[in-house]
Amino acid sequence: MPSRETDHTSGEVGLSEVDVLRRMYRITADHERPFEEKLGDLLRLGRAYLDVEAGFLTEISDGTQRIVEADGDHHLLQAGESCPLSKAYCRKTIQQEDTLTVQHAAIEGWEDDTAYETFGLESYIGAKVVVDGDLYGTFCFADSEPRERPFSETEETFVELMAEWVSYELFQKRATERIREQRDRLEEFAGVVSHDLRNPLNVARGFLEMAEETGDPEDFDRSLNALDRMEALIDDLLVLAREGQEISDTGPVPLSEVIEECWSFVATEGATLEIRMDPTVRADGSRLQQLFENLFRNAIEHGGEDVTVRVGTLEDDPGIYVEDDGPGIPAEERSRVFEDGYSTSEDGTGFGLVIVRQVVDAHDWNVDVTESESGGARFEITGVDIVAE
Repeated sequence: MPSRETDHTSGEVGLSEVDVLRRMYRITADHERPFEEKLGDLLRLGRAYLDVEAGFLTEISDGTQRIVEADGDHHLLQAGESCPLSKAYCRKTIQQEDTLTVQHAAIEGWEDDTAYETFGLESYIGAKVVVDGDLYGTFCFADSEPRERPFSETEETFVELMAEWVSYELFQKRATERIREQRDRLEEFAGVVSHDLRNPLNVARGFLEMAEETGDPEDFDRSLNALDRMEALIDDLLVLAREGQEISDTGPVPLSEVIEECWSFVATEGATLEIRMDPTVRADGSRLQQLFENLFRNAIEHGGEDVTVRVGTLEDDPGIYVEDDGPGIPAEERSRVFEDGYSTSEDGTGFGLVIVRQVVDAHDWNVDVTESESGGARFEITGVDIVAE
């Protein structure tokens, strides 16, 4: 057995069971330090207590073992190193309910094993790391020299406790990341709600103000239509929040009817709409309204209140386009327009084209942005199921 110079955690060799448990508790109970630092200290503590050459944490995925963190000088047992699981001692560790221990590999049937040939480890102890019911990897200690005695029951328990702590910490880390992702999705959803409801709300307010001045019943009817649209949007957005971006119910949708209705919610008196086709497509009608409303709103926000918007079918692919005669989108910016929060307008929220992308993705379509014949923005949506022209 090679001699060990120092214990990096305690400065001594030959830790007692009481000492090692006390130090393990102090390391794991320090909530101010990051997981990675505490993991390194545990590996050093384990090496000193077990008097071995190397300690390491692995992640196992798709038949590959990758070392996440390691302590020691063994050149193959370093952080970032990987190998096929079939060549690792850990392939047998993950088959065990408890720890796997090897006192002297050469006389315990490992002499012809690919793991022994690859790593040359004579002694080994390892335990599974399981996170939220799924195998993550292993927590192990090993040496190129055999041990004079088998690993004791206390030493096995020590390694199992370390593996359990790593499992718990990784579970907490994953849970924190999930909460962060849910918070980010909630913030995005809140932005989508406020963005999509703003147009019909403004329409309803405008027609109510006109109705107060004129008393015209048609103005009241238009306000009610805008409020009905808001109610439908709220229902659809709640479904989106609960079920994600998937669409389960599609049917034939006459495009010209949807387009004209959407235009009535977003257009200004000076804006012009040109419809150059009248196909029926298979889609979710309400989500399709979201798509056109946001494309029209984008054209007006960037092209001005007298912008002309054209909608037609593509010649080469089954799809549709929406283009305007505004200032267009610079070529270097086109790859970013569908990113969350991106907007070139001071008054823009950056959610309009994100919603367009979500609707397109939900239908398994594709969307691309280019330049119209007049130099404005042109959005081409392909993969659309056109039922009839």
